[in-house]
Amino acid sequence: LDIDQGTKLFEKIANLAQVWSDRAIQLSSESNNSGLSEPPRLGLVVGATDPEALSRARKAGGEDVWILAPGVGAQGGDLEQSCRAGMNSKGTGMLIPVSRGISKAANPAEMAKELKESINNARKTVQETKTCSTNENKEQEIAPYQKDFIDFSLQEGVLKFGSFVLKSGRTSPYFFNAGLFASGASLFKLGKAYAAAIMASKELTDGKGNVNFDVIFGPAYKGISLGAMVCSSLYSDFGVDVGFAYDRKEAKDHGEGGKLVGASMENKRILVVDDVITAGTAIRESHTMLTAVGAKPVAVAIALDRAEKRSLDDPISAVQAVARDLEIPVVSIVSLPQLQAFLRNSSDYSDDILASVTEYRSQYGV
Repeated sequence: LDIDQGTKLFEKIANLAQVWSDRAIQLSSESNNSGLSEPPRLGLVVGATDPEALSRARKAGGEDVWILAPGVGAQGGDLEQSCRAGMNSKGTGMLIPVSRGISKAANPAEMAKELKESINNARKTVQETKTCSTNENKEQEIAPYQKDFIDFSLQEGVLKFGSFVLKSGRTSPYFFNAGLFASGASLFKLGKAYAAAIMASKELTDGKGNVNFDVIFGPAYKGISLGAMVCSSLYSDFGVDVGFAYDRKEAKDHGEGGKLVGASMENKRILVVDDVITAGTAIRESHTMLTAVGAKPVAVAIALDRAEKRSLDDPISAVQAVARDLEIPVVSIVSLPQLQAFLRNSSDYSDDILASVTEYRSQYGV
């Protein structure tokens, strides 16, 4: 049963099972002083004869939900396909009951042994192939600077939860407007968040406090103030002193002239700083302009990565497209998975908000 733009009713239920279980565990940990174990999680029953439903239930329900998947054996369910679709990235999270397939076999003991080996082989395959799911879980871990960024973005009204119709026509459960970072305090905190994200990135540092770029470039207009703040915060917080440059929308025909202002970028490694990547047009134009003057763009840093498909027919995001086409990494302070994890760990927002963000990510996330 479809309930909203391709989302199935069972996916909504799977997501709520995760939300309710997480909330029950949270409440238990807050009130339980007796040392008792946490309450059990809700589970799901999804037939092994429908691998697509298993996959969608797993994605909606998350890594921790257990799925009872009857249907292997006499009912025709494919064991390997079911395991690939329904197991979590650890190769667990599924209970696979087989009764007639064993009881009616010529040698039940041998059949049970074969099924056990097949399940373990499937688990091994899942553990080897679901690296994307493992990376996704790591992305959902929130560093202190990320939590601080989300907190003050909410306080400033830059980030809002609700119902918002985007330019794409999608109805998003959250909205982010970096133009509302409009005070000295918020700009100060924003610069520190960018700097922390840059220094936490393996793509931008060597792990010893050194960065792999020489100049920060802020594309006009928003990128100018952002780049200046980030450059200053890198020095004040981490002692990293790099150059800063920006461009004009129109070339100046007097004084120093030209479109580029600030540090020389010829033969220098450049980090481009902007607020978000919507279509990637501005970043691509900056890349073309920088390479034309002999600079080498090495990465892009943004505030928020929405981490969603450009369209239902195009399975990659605008950020992934930029990284692929320009062959440079894109680092963000936070992305959609962190917003979801923030809500899961916060008691200030209702289950409905978390459910709507989770549902949105399930439908449009990459």
